[in-house]
Amino acid sequence: MATKELTIDNFEQEVSKPGITVVDFWASWCGPCRMFGPIFEASSDANPDIVHAKVDTEAQQELSARCNITSIPNLMVFRDGVLVYNQAGALPAPALANVLDQVKALDMDKVRADIAAHQAG
Repeated sequence: MATKELTIDNFEQEVSKPGITVVDFWASWCGPCRMFGPIFEASSDANPDIVHAKVDTEAQQELSARCNITSIPNLMVFRDGVLVYNQAGALPAPALANVLDQVKALDMDKVRADIAAHQAG
């Protein structure tokens, strides 16, 4: 599956969709980002059921600020519109696959209940 480019105009729409969306925040000058790029692309090819998307932090500075991106690469994973993973740093391929397996296995009803309980105080 091709990797989508996200901008401030389409970010919310894309990450709010049902299913899993993995977002890589990157920049062309970032060495670890360039190392992680092929791993991310291979994951996209290997997981056609998961949306893989990228945000160029240089071109999308306002979006990066809204998402509190302070270090890149930064990986965010959304499932059914809920942010379930957010971590800076390049992952090796097995670690990325492990994150995606864990996200697939989540009980989203429990996740939503936990969020509601946390927000209630």
